[in-house]
Amino acid sequence: MKKWILGSLIGLLVICFGVGTLFAAPIKIGFFAPLTGFAAADGASAKNAVMLAVDKVNKSGGINGNPVKLIVYDDRVNPKESVAIANKLIEKDKVVAVVSGSYSTPTRVTAPIFNKAGIPMVAAYAVDPSITKAGPYIFRTGFLGQVEGKAAGEVAVNLLKAKKLAMFTIDNDFGRALSKGFHERVKKFGGKVVYEHAFAIGTKDFSAMLTKVKELSPDLLFISGYYEEAALAVKQARDLGITCKILGEEGFDSPKFLELAGEAAEGVIITTNLNRDDPRPFVQEFIKSYKAKYGMEPDMVGASSYDAFMVVVNALRKAGPNSKKIRDAIAATKDFNGLTGQIAHFNKLGEAMKPVQVQIVKNGAFHYFAQISDPEIVTPPNK
Repeated sequence: MKKWILGSLIGLLVICFGVGTLFAAPIKIGFFAPLTGFAAADGASAKNAVMLAVDKVNKSGGINGNPVKLIVYDDRVNPKESVAIANKLIEKDKVVAVVSGSYSTPTRVTAPIFNKAGIPMVAAYAVDPSITKAGPYIFRTGFLGQVEGKAAGEVAVNLLKAKKLAMFTIDNDFGRALSKGFHERVKKFGGKVVYEHAFAIGTKDFSAMLTKVKELSPDLLFISGYYEEAALAVKQARDLGITCKILGEEGFDSPKFLELAGEAAEGVIITTNLNRDDPRPFVQEFIKSYKAKYGMEPDMVGASSYDAFMVVVNALRKAGPNSKKIRDAIAATKDFNGLTGQIAHFNKLGEAMKPVQVQIVKNGAFHYFAQISDPEIVTPPNK
């Protein structure tokens, strides 16, 4: 009886994964994200999407017959924890490549470690400019913060025709990078930032800042921050009677923002990575599969992490499980068809060249508003 059960189980596994994949040595890919703490929703989104990709890859035969094994760690957005994780992935787990599904700080502090070890890392959505400057083994499939900031500036002054602007900037690498690009683009087209205030992660009360904004009556309020602060700021702005356009960025791109902001989210426009109305079949398949498995809509964090993982897989299929060859294959990537858009190539710094998506909240969901593809805006710096 036991032998029959064992035989049936092996047969089922063979059907699901194939004989070669079932018994071949796994290829280890490292992954870290904030699975606990204030950013846990983003970490879960990143991990969930990558696990969908792992399942899809393994069910289709793995990498040239070898299954992929994802080695997952929780960085808690803690730089010390992140450094320890990097060393474990290199020394203990012996991964051939790494995907960062985390924020800028964990990604920034680990990039030099992976680069020194000769392990390619692909950052999914961390925006800090110093990340890819760590060396030739570091890549980014998301936007450089300054690029997304410039795209937001383009939306503000040229699409929404705002001339008088106010800004709330989260006081970290993410916010500062966005602010720099936004100022650059707004200034170029004659817009004027009449008020700017930096706020700390975890800020709950925006009333003093919003009172000043109401007095100045700008055409548009640009907010950089994560979903919790973003939802509070937007809700408090509408409660205070501020009616100007509100523009956000990828930190807003979460089901949690829509849930926490409620009706106040209507009409909010964001620059981001994912177009929910993208007509490409595999994008709609991803959205459908994610919702069916996890009971919620995917966000840009998940889609970006999926793309980062699949860039590694694409390179592995060409190069095999050799870190140096994987790095070279990633660098040579051309016209990669990602969930978040087509990556034309990676530049010398490892930055992706692709369009910025713009979404608007309609009837409680994100929908297409525009796409920014002007090379002057979306081309990342080479040095």
